[in-house]
Amino acid sequence: MSGAERDFSAFVAARATSLLRVAYLACGDETEAEDLLQTALERTYRSWDRVRYDSPEPYVRRVIVNAAISRARRRAILSIIPTHRPPERPARVTDVDLRHVLMEALRALPPRQRAVVVLRYWEDLSEAQTAEVLGCSVGTVKSQASKAMAKLRSALGHEAAEGVIRNARA
Repeated sequence: MSGAERDFSAFVAARATSLLRVAYLACGDETEAEDLLQTALERTYRSWDRVRYDSPEPYVRRVIVNAAISRARRRAILSIIPTHRPPERPARVTDVDLRHVLMEALRALPPRQRAVVVLRYWEDLSEAQTAEVLGCSVGTVKSQASKAMAKLRSALGHEAAEGVIRNARA
């Protein structure tokens, strides 16, 4: 095993759990989160010689968020294409805890707003760091966060939205 492969393996061993959490929060589905993380790690490995000397974690986060947004767009497009029978929808669980309520509210957000909420409030990145990960301006991060929080407040109630955001990190 070369030094680069050892470095990559050490990075994955140290950061995989945190990155899987980002992927889960970006898409809201455990299986898809694992796929997103696998895709991000594959792309990172291919670029490891360039990425490892910078900061690889923000690079992987950006790949995860971009892949989640792309998949959400693809699903949205596929949902408007007529099919011979309606696609099956998963059954809703009636006895949900607070995290499930939040995940439903997050899933209702557009992918970009969901990415901003995940990076700002779960990953606790600054506005500048979030803008860097998403490849946009700080102003865009601020406006997307504001719009997302307004939608969450509307869906969950003002105090519930703030409390859920605080408690979901735990």
